Parts: sequence; C-alpha cells; structure tokens
Amino acid sequence: MTLSDKTYDVIVIGLGGMGSAAAYHLARRGQRVLGLEKFTPAHDRGSSHGGSRIIRQSYFEDPAYVPLLLRSYELWQELAESTGLEVYRTTGGLFVGPPDSLTVAGSQRAALEWDLPHEILEAADIRRRFPSFDPADGEIALYEANAGFARPEMTVQAHLDLAAREGADLHFGEAVTDWHDSPSGVRVTSGNAVYHADQLVICPGAWAPEVLSDLGIPITIERQVLYWLEPAGGTAAFDDQPIFISENTEGQQIYGFPAIDGPDGGVKVAFFRKGQECTPDTIDRTVHPDEIDAMRDRVTELLPDLSGPAVHTATCMYSNTPDEHFVISRPAHLTNVTVACGFSGHGFKFVPVVGEVLADLATSGTTTHPIALFDPARLVTT
Repeated sequence: MTLSDKTYDVIVIGLGGMGSAAAYHLARRGQRVLGLEKFTPAHDRGSSHGGSRIIRQSYFEDPAYVPLLLRSYELWQELAESTGLEVYRTTGGLFVGPPDSLTVAGSQRAALEWDLPHEILEAADIRRRFPSFDPADGEIALYEANAGFARPEMTVQAHLDLAAREGADLHFGEAVTDWHDSPSGVRVTSGNAVYHADQLVICPGAWAPEVLSDLGIPITIERQVLYWLEPAGGTAAFDDQPIFISENTEGQQIYGFPAIDGPDGGVKVAFFRKGQECTPDTIDRTVHPDEIDAMRDRVTELLPDLSGPAVHTATCMYSNTPDEHFVISRPAHLTNVTVACGFSGHGFKFVPVVGEVLADLATSGTTTHPIALFDPARLVTT
C-alpha cells in the first residue's frame, strides 16, 4: 500500500447511480474529485442495472417527493442533451388497482396536491386505449403522460464520462477498506493506497450495512428478480405501451415496461417488494423455475399475452430502510461526511437530482432541495 501524494476536495465512495451523479455534479463545479468503485463501470452487481427503471411524478410513496422529481426530470433532459443519448424516454404510465389501493389513491393524492396532469380511467377505458391490458372490472387506473423509463447502465456511464471530462479521477476495481473523518479532513484507505480530501461522499448501495456500520442506520438488503417474458404473438403489440404499476386486492404490486429490447428481447416485468433478505455476498443470483411461474401467473392477470417463456432473467438488490424512505444527510457527529443510501427500490428516478443534492451538501453543508424526509435521525438506533 502506498500513500497517495495527491489530495482532493471530495472523495466519492461508490460510483453506481448516486455516486456517479455526485462525481459529475461535483466535478462540473470545479471540485477536485476522486471516485472509488470496487467493480467495473456501470456493473451489474448492485442495484443500477437491468436495462430500465420507471420514472414518474404522481408519487404514491409520498407527495413530498414531487419537487425533487420535477427537478430530476429537468436534469434527465439536461443529461440527454449533454450526451446525445436516450437516457430516458416518456411513454406514459398506468397505475392500476382498486380505487382505494396505494398505487391508485396515493398517485392521485400526489397528482392533486401538486397539480400534475393526469387522467382517471375506468377498466373499460383502459382496455379500449391500451388493448394489451385487461384489468378486472372493479379496477381503475391513474394515467400519467409524463411517466416513462430511464436506462440505468447508460445513465451511470454517461455521468461517469461527464465526470471524467470535467477532470474527476475515477478508479475502478479498487475497494475501500476503511475511512476516517477528522476536523482537518478525511482519510480513505483502499487496497491500493491511502487518500486524503476535505470532504467524503459515501454512496454504498447494497454495501451500506458494511460501509456505514458505525452510523447505526438500519438497512436490510433484499434480493429481487427481473423477468423478460415472451408475449404470445410477439412483442409488436407491446412496443408502444405505457409503463405500468399494478396492485391487486392483497396489496401486492408488480410493474413492467414496453418491449424496448427488440423482437427477441421479451417484455420486462417484476414484483415490487417480493424478495428475500440477503447480503451482496450471499445473494442467490440463480432465478428458479417456480419464480418464473409465479411472475407469469401474476402478470397475466393484467396482461394476458405475457404467457410465454422467460427469454432472460436477472437479479438485483434493494437496500431498504424500515420506512422505505431514503437516507441523505451529513451525520451530525461527523465533520466532513455526506451519506446517501437506503433507496429502498424506488430511488433510480432521482439519480440526477440526488447527485445535485450531494454536491450541495459536500460543498456548502446544506441544500435548497427539500430533503428533511431523508434525515437518518428518524432511524438511528445507536
């Protein structure tokens, strides 16, 4: 191990969705940035992969997220224009279920509170406008034209490329083994070197319980499975359909996308919050036949043509807080550290704005963005 002879303004640990965006926003502000990532760029070992992530504004989790979403949409567009890449696409979104379900009622609550454009569709309206869908007679949907999807691997790589263009030093295949905060700055130790900086931003993803073990933030890691099913009759009928989230009478949610991976790529669908607790070292990355059968059985209740075999599957991890809200904060007992973790399976749509928030916190200690909901004081047990 060698002692680095170069000091930085900010070190970013973890260069997945949030860390890559933080590195970019810091570097574009003229900060000397070092980014450390234990895997390769835009890797598939954590939570920022799988080809697509839903973006939406009618946010059933809590209307308090909406201002961040509106800014995130601006930054998605800015990222697309800066790179010439389709990092996101609006397709419209259907949020389907019983009228009193969280998916429908919560989405409507957010839409009304923030005056977001939306429509309420009865089951017959859904079938007429979107023929692939066959909801139960008692179900309705909130339709949001501004919903769509982001491309996670492309987004991470785009932020990394922009960060490097702005002068950030980005190291891959370099795992952090220790970090230390003091009034004079931070020290970060990897398997290769010891680095020093004024500030530290930690975006550990599913490694949060390990990297942030001393902070007492309760986070559990959960295995999730992604499925690409072959539609009966081919993918053509699914090319232009909206993204969807569907909740049944038992409160079980599933979600899915248009057929964005070509005629042989199937249609991506998944359960939301139907996983098994794991760690990054113990996760079972094999997808089993009974899991595929359960997914097919559930999704064909809404989309009958998704009855074919799985053409592809993958696993990823949720990092869940007890209340399923994020952690974004400068811990009070630390001097120069900002943390972002616990994104609980619904964080990727916020990647651009979280990068901006983390750059604010690392450079000025505060932000004008509304992040009180994400204070870890609500969760800390020690």
